[in-house]
Amino acid sequence: MDNGMDTRRTTRALATEAVHAGRDDLAGLGLHAPPIDLSTTYPSYDSRAEAARIDAFATTGAEPDGPPVYGRLGNPTVARFETALARLEGTESAVAFASGMAAHSAVLLVRGSMGLRHVVAVRPLYGCSDHLLTAGLLGSEVTWTDPAGVADALRPDTGLVLVESPANPTLAEIDLRAVAHACGSVPLLVDNTFATPVLQRPAEQGARLVLHSATKYLGGHGDVLAGVVACDEEFAGKLRQVRFATGGVLHPLAGYLLLRGLSTLPVRVRAASANAAELAARLAADPRVSRVHYPRIGGAMVAFEVHGDPHAVIAGVRLITPAVSLGSVDSLIQHPASISHRIVDADDRRDAGVSDRLLRLSVGLEDIEDLWTDLDQALGTPARRPARTEAAARG
Repeated sequence: MDNGMDTRRTTRALATEAVHAGRDDLAGLGLHAPPIDLSTTYPSYDSRAEAARIDAFATTGAEPDGPPVYGRLGNPTVARFETALARLEGTESAVAFASGMAAHSAVLLVRGSMGLRHVVAVRPLYGCSDHLLTAGLLGSEVTWTDPAGVADALRPDTGLVLVESPANPTLAEIDLRAVAHACGSVPLLVDNTFATPVLQRPAEQGARLVLHSATKYLGGHGDVLAGVVACDEEFAGKLRQVRFATGGVLHPLAGYLLLRGLSTLPVRVRAASANAAELAARLAADPRVSRVHYPRIGGAMVAFEVHGDPHAVIAGVRLITPAVSLGSVDSLIQHPASISHRIVDADDRRDAGVSDRLLRLSVGLEDIEDLWTDLDQALGTPARRPARTEAAARG
């Protein structure tokens, strides 16, 4: 679908791209804010030409030239978000879906359609991603390994290597460049939901596919459900064909909210990361906490293990919201063993470092002292309040 935008690579900084990518044509249209196109279908008085365009899409999955055809094939508002996300991740293309799991499923379906049903994966992953692979719901077979074992786990029918870094929920980090090298010709898919392109761009380190649950930081306000895969145009064509056939399309209003969310992504991620680094430092110094997980690259996620009852902490917060999901402007906390990773076998969960005392905290944009006051009282018997550290600056 031709939306009239100039999608050529530029040397603009990430913060500039976040504000302007996907909107390059607006001034020429006499607009300042991106329009929302809610049409499900579009008129065409030349049925022969329309048939040729549909045939071309069926062959390559490339976006049709000219006006849109049908909402399940593509939408101009969603295309703006896809253009912007591809620019931020440094890839040729991006394909958006109705959820992160729909995006993940589409990748598996593309590879499976080529007879490449075997997946090599590194734990931990998001719990539902783990379950999708383990249960073989899409006909896939998975081999779980550590990063050093990726090369030995490959088989002739391996269609994908899947990692998440920082990982959900332990925030473990992987040397993406080393794993990409170990993959050889097998595509590496990196779930970049936690880091976002603000902190890392996996395509620059050899990943062919970059997955986001766009519900999280890309949207950033807890009001949109979406997924997206950033990749080269060849793979994007196959993803579009799967999306058209299975119907996992993103609603135009969600595409609009995501494009708007991208404009503040660098500011939100950096501000929330400063809060998270400070909280991680305070929790590490707290005798009620046995272990703190915080990634070297920074970010707005903190995981920590408590000596006491983690469920009491969940029940005790007042400012922080006990809820699933993450990446919103407000802070959220959850107990992975009970919620996000409950679906993963208990032994596999523990082997991946997801202990029963682990709590996952998505740090938002609230004042740091208010956040610490809430955590402090929720942890139980108050500890001596640690002085403000320089952890935020170090992070």
